[in-house]
Amino acid sequence: MRFRIQGGRTVSGTHAVSGNKNAALPMIAAALLTPEPVTIENVPAIADVSSMLEVARSFGTKVTRDEKAGVVTLVTPRLRTAKIPAELAAKMRTSFLFAGPLLARAGRASLPPPGGDAIGHRRLDTHFAGFKALGARATAGRKTLRFKGELRGAKILLDEASVTATENILMASVLAKGTTVIYNAASEPHIVDLANMLNAMGAKVSGAGTNLLTVEGVESLGGCTARVGCDYIEAGSYVVAAAVTGGELTLTGIDPEPFAVIEGAFRRFGVTWTIDAKERTLRYVPKKRLKMRYDLGDAIPSVADGPWPAFPSDLMSVLIVLATQTRGTCLFFEKMFESRLYFVDSLRQMGAKIVQCDPHRVVVTGSSQLYGGTFSSPDIRAGIALVIAALAAKGLSTILDAEVVDRGYVAVENELSALGANIVRVPSAL
Repeated sequence: MRFRIQGGRTVSGTHAVSGNKNAALPMIAAALLTPEPVTIENVPAIADVSSMLEVARSFGTKVTRDEKAGVVTLVTPRLRTAKIPAELAAKMRTSFLFAGPLLARAGRASLPPPGGDAIGHRRLDTHFAGFKALGARATAGRKTLRFKGELRGAKILLDEASVTATENILMASVLAKGTTVIYNAASEPHIVDLANMLNAMGAKVSGAGTNLLTVEGVESLGGCTARVGCDYIEAGSYVVAAAVTGGELTLTGIDPEPFAVIEGAFRRFGVTWTIDAKERTLRYVPKKRLKMRYDLGDAIPSVADGPWPAFPSDLMSVLIVLATQTRGTCLFFEKMFESRLYFVDSLRQMGAKIVQCDPHRVVVTGSSQLYGGTFSSPDIRAGIALVIAALAAKGLSTILDAEVVDRGYVAVENELSALGANIVRVPSAL
């Protein structure tokens, strides 16, 4: 499938923000930790959730899903297997998040190396080191990764503040004997969502939202009802879509806290918003013209990503598109993934003034008139960035591999059309 976009239309109106995919996926995996029913609310209707539920079913989990209401209930009375089928693991990297729950509940896990977006090397060493510290034996073959053993609490210093490693080790440790302390833990909002869910199941996790997690192991976990927080990455993407097309936007269903972290970077480009915490809404009203805010002494500013609470890597691609429509120059420093910035070649073909210094850094000078063309979606975030660029461009654009964007964004063509965009989904053959 592909998106066909006629640029030049204003994106404006009200958009309901979906649940955070990065929270929903580990929460689905965590449901395997108990034989009792687990209900998860505000689950986004995206392809990655469907794939994750398919993996859960392979273990014998009964899944009931109301996609429209965003509610999923999972029940796993017993594990049918502790092995993830290769064809399912190849669809997504987060299939590896089942390793921790399988190891905790069954004492073993067997899975192929995970798939996912090609945005650069994403190591599994931190997962292995954490599982070994908890007492598991780990072997890594070319086609299969195996973990086995009775888990006991330990003090673990992560060699990087990896989100998925923190999640995996956290889920493995909740049923381990004794106390586990995780130093240099990731602190993203989705880690907090997962910890809250685990505590609702009867776990004893403290420190979520900081880089120090303490877990007192318990003998068993029960069922619960948990809620996925808002997807602030989706929210930021829609704000950029409105900003580059001159529209006004109201976002509903937000959680205010994450926006305190990302607003500083947006403000550099003249994009500001107001938040009503009580009503859980965000309001963006455009200024006459987007203009870069330079550093002291008129020094060229930079935007760099990093582990939370640094600016999130998942918003770098759309912010680069914003920079192409903002008067001024900015350096972007992508520290996390060496292949995330390669999509800027497509932006250059559209007319953007971008210099790629190396795999991690690009310099963008705006404002540039963009022109339509045909481009592929190399990963979820680059895909939505190209969609947004096409909205701001003159002429017709075709964004290939719409299925890639579907992995992280709910019905993009429907949501953007409701906001005034001229975007349709068409079969690849057309």
